[in-house]
Amino acid sequence: MISINFLIAALAALVPLLTGFIWYNPKIMGNAWMKETGLTPEDGKKVNMAKVFGLTYVFSFMIAVLLHTIVIHQFGVQSALLAPDLGKEGTELHGYFADFMNKYGHNYRTFKHGALHGSILSLFIIMPIIGINSLFEQKSFKYIMIHTGYWFLTLALMGGVICQWA
Repeated sequence: MISINFLIAALAALVPLLTGFIWYNPKIMGNAWMKETGLTPEDGKKVNMAKVFGLTYVFSFMIAVLLHTIVIHQFGVQSALLAPDLGKEGTELHGYFADFMNKYGHNYRTFKHGALHGSILSLFIIMPIIGINSLFEQKSFKYIMIHTGYWFLTLALMGGVICQWA
């Protein structure tokens, strides 16, 4: 049976914090981001950073768990063959699944492949979500691209880590 590697998910959940530290640094995109949001460095001092970082990690862990099922194709095979007795020895379905996993269980399990899926996810799910919210919030195209760029990099790295080491 394929299962989620919660240790790798916990490690991958650190990626958004690390990429955010770099991406939103004033020397990279931080000043542009603050200008587009109307925030100032003083506004950042008023925030409970323990709460922000703690909840960011929890949300990032949720993303990492979901990414397992997206970047590792064997989850799809398992769900296609899912039956109450799939995990039981001696069933025909268990034998087929075991044979399939022995033959193809490690295909497409590379950092590069996971990064590709993370990138696709950011372009076709994250960017439209950010774009829709930004339109209603009357934010600029630059604002959309700053956040999409962050999530493109972040999900590519998370997908790569999960696909390579889970």
